[in-house]
Amino acid sequence: MTLNNFSDFNMPKVIRFGSGSFCTLPDEVENFHPKKVAIISDKGLEKAGLVKRVIDSITPLGVSIVTFTDLQGEPTFKLVGEVVNKMKMEGCELIIGIGGGSALDVAKATAALMDKDDFHPYLSGESVIEFRTVPCILLPTTSGTGSEVTMNAIFGDEEQEVKRGIISCFLLPDVSIVDPALTLSCPARVTAASGVDAFTHAIESYVATNATLLTKMYAEKAMKLFAPNIHRAVHNGNKDLEARDGMSWVSLLGGISLANAGVGAVHALAYPLGGKYKIEHGVANALLLPYVFEVTGKTCSKEMVQIARFLQLGDYDECPHKAVGEVVNFLYELLGQLDLPSSLSDLGVEEESLPLLADQASKVDRLLSNTPYTLSRDKILDIYQNAYHGSLLMNNRGVR
Repeated sequence: MTLNNFSDFNMPKVIRFGSGSFCTLPDEVENFHPKKVAIISDKGLEKAGLVKRVIDSITPLGVSIVTFTDLQGEPTFKLVGEVVNKMKMEGCELIIGIGGGSALDVAKATAALMDKDDFHPYLSGESVIEFRTVPCILLPTTSGTGSEVTMNAIFGDEEQEVKRGIISCFLLPDVSIVDPALTLSCPARVTAASGVDAFTHAIESYVATNATLLTKMYAEKAMKLFAPNIHRAVHNGNKDLEARDGMSWVSLLGGISLANAGVGAVHALAYPLGGKYKIEHGVANALLLPYVFEVTGKTCSKEMVQIARFLQLGDYDECPHKAVGEVVNFLYELLGQLDLPSSLSDLGVEEESLPLLADQASKVDRLLSNTPYTLSRDKILDIYQNAYHGSLLMNNRGVR
């Protein structure tokens, strides 16, 4: 694989990592001297008391506070527009996002669009966000999307039944506070789906055509931390802070690599599933991961040998072709071990819709071109069909 000869590298101005780092939020808010602050989250976190914790922590600063927690499922472009209008009308001068990827994406998009007279061209993709005047602080409560360190925000397009992303370095927050203790109450299924999502970011960005030595460094460390921590975080997550800490690093490091190298075909095939069937992003990525790499991994066997080593699956320097099957089997078996679905039929996807999904996925050129394999529409359909039936090709069986 040939690495790019030149590249930029972007991340938030401040990344604060560590258990208990939540307590520094008031200091960061005070640094921006806002009169009115918006808190964007979801109903689950509101019921869990985390939104109140944010409110209580910054109330002594004497700021006015507006909250938006009406997030159900994955957000749409329509919802983002409504939130932007609300916060513009309220005159908010700082946006705080706390939650999973959905809440964080809405928060950072809102901060980036509040100062635009007409923000619709940015949501439609006609224009790229070129500046931001409203500061943004993000606090993740899951370990998966890496939204707290990425330049992407992904939303559903209800009219076209697809998911699309907006990309700009001005979607990066001013401050990202990653406190693993905030993830202790994350449910097992969300922990599993978001955790494999974080690994997806790491593995896809590691083999991406836009990868650099710098992005590979972050992706490598994320993958090395994944295997020792994912099972513990899923099955004993409310007690094992060490595992939560490890998975928070996986999300952060994978997110930084994703932000700068990009992802590929797994995400391209996941977007139509989220658009048409409202399948959660992390679940879609986790399910598709082994089926996509069963195909695309064959063209980057050198990297797959390294990935097998990162996952402690063995040394395949002398037989690199076997590394692909070993990694694919690991990812497939992981679905069952983490109680995640292993076939599209399990998720209610209709077999007759697969050709339409393949049509839509084949148009996600930005991600497909970043994949070290040229995926035709027919090959994409083959992958969907294998994923629908939950069957890997037989030549990957029995490697171990």
